[in-house]
Amino acid sequence: MVSGARVGGPRVACGGPLAFGFPPTDHLASRRTEFWAAAGAMSERDVSQTFDGEASEAAGRYAQAVFELAKEAKALDAVEQDFAKFAAAWKESADLRAAARSPLIDPQEKARALTAVAQKLGLSDLGRKAIGLAAQNRRAAELPGIMSAFRALVARERGARQVEIVSARPLGQGEKSAIVEALGKQLGAKVEAETSIDENLIGGFVVRVGSRQFDASIKAKLDALRLQLKSA
Repeated sequence: MVSGARVGGPRVACGGPLAFGFPPTDHLASRRTEFWAAAGAMSERDVSQTFDGEASEAAGRYAQAVFELAKEAKALDAVEQDFAKFAAAWKESADLRAAARSPLIDPQEKARALTAVAQKLGLSDLGRKAIGLAAQNRRAAELPGIMSAFRALVARERGARQVEIVSARPLGQGEKSAIVEALGKQLGAKVEAETSIDENLIGGFVVRVGSRQFDASIKAKLDALRLQLKSA
C-alpha cells in the first residue's frame, strides 16, 4: 500500500471514458473514448523494466489526450504543475513506485490509492482523474512516461523542446546552462530542461530528447572500452 494513503481514502470518479468531468459533447467524447482505449502494448511488469520517464506509444497517447483536454479547459499550466508535484513524490517515495508497478494490486484499488495520494498533494481535478484513470487501465507504472510526454507537449506549445539531463552528480548552474545552450543550438529551439541524478553513470551525463538519447557518461565510455577489449 502507498505510504500515507488509505486504499479506502478520498475517491475521485474515474470509471469510464467520459470520466473527466467536461460537458459530454461529441467532440470531447470521442477524444475521451480514445483516452480510455489507450491501454495498449505494454504491461505493468514490462514497463517496470524501463527507466522512469521513458514514454511508450500508449503513454504518448494518454499524454496527448490529457494535453488536449487541459488545453480546452485552459488548464495546461495547472496540470503541468500537478504532474511536477506527482513526479517529485514518485522520485522520493519507493513505496509509491512499488505500489504503482505492482501487478498484484487490483487496478481499482490501485486507482483509489493513487488518487488519494494525488489529492493529498493538492492536484487539480483533471490531474487526479488522469492519474486515477491510468491506474484503473493498468497503466500506473507508465505514469512517469505519461507525465514526461505531457511536459514535452506543453513545451512545444510554448515553442520550446523538453529535455531531460541525467548526471552522475548535481550539475552546477554554469554546467547546466552550457548543456542547455548547446542543445538549443543543436535542436534549433528554446530548451526547457529537467535534471535528475543517476550515480550509476559514474561521471558525465545523458540527455534524453523524446525517444532520442545522447550519452556522454563515463559508464558509456567504459562499456564501449569493454566491448573493444572483448572483440580484440
